[in-house]
Amino acid sequence: MGESTTANFHHVRTMRKDSRLRRNWAKLRRNKAALFGGALLLIYLVTAVLAPVLFPGNPSAPNLAKSLERPSFDNPLGTDELGRSILGRIIYGSRVSLLIAVGVVSVGLLVGVPLGLISGYYGGKVDFGIQRVTDMMLAFPGFLLALALVAVLGVGLKNTVISIGISMVPIYIRLVRGCVLSVREEVYVEAARAVGTRDPGILMRHILPNVMVPITVQTSLGMGTAILFAAGLGFLGVGVQPPTPEWGAMLGSGRVYLFNSPHVATFPGVAIFLSVLSFNLLGDGLRDALDPRFKL
Repeated sequence: MGESTTANFHHVRTMRKDSRLRRNWAKLRRNKAALFGGALLLIYLVTAVLAPVLFPGNPSAPNLAKSLERPSFDNPLGTDELGRSILGRIIYGSRVSLLIAVGVVSVGLLVGVPLGLISGYYGGKVDFGIQRVTDMMLAFPGFLLALALVAVLGVGLKNTVISIGISMVPIYIRLVRGCVLSVREEVYVEAARAVGTRDPGILMRHILPNVMVPITVQTSLGMGTAILFAAGLGFLGVGVQPPTPEWGAMLGSGRVYLFNSPHVATFPGVAIFLSVLSFNLLGDGLRDALDPRFKL
């Protein structure tokens, strides 16, 4: 009898979960802006994965004889000041930007989410200490904090990811803490405490799954912000260094030729704009689809 009841419970739970997923997917499909953002992101991902196929040559190899050529059949987006194909560098730059976005969000998740869980669940002196450090970090605008960290750590891809990732940590701490403060008072959390479940088990099994919706949305939006911050650092010359193809660095070097050869700066700028737009539109769509308070 007990085994039959347990099996029926798991069956009903699975059906409810499948029904919820179908409803969320239906809401996401009705959001045209989110679908457009997802399509842009898919193109972005495919371009990054198939970069060697789409552009077999070396995107960093100079060819001064073809410097600053305007868009043509041979070079659809023209060439830069060193004669390198702008299309090829944008294609390979998508790999760099995707790596930065994933790395930055990973740093934010691995550091910010646990601290937010601990701060919101335990409260007291632990919460006070974590929140005061968070306040100090939030006193700096995110980009300026990343710029200061790069100045301390040095330039390069790894330090760019670490610097921008640390600047994202307080956002995750505040977001998760706010969600935990409301979830920790729910009946199922009290029931878990009553049966003797330890705090790590409560945090991982009962609280974290119920705060995943805002974390998922913030992850999508954070990737767009990470690409924008990395492009800003590259534009200033303190991010990813040449000859690595990075959109912000391409935009920074192309600003010198903005009036004579505007294509050198225009196309990397468009690539930055579309990639950030895709993550923002998808993030807004996920928020509308996953949060039951939003109805299309």
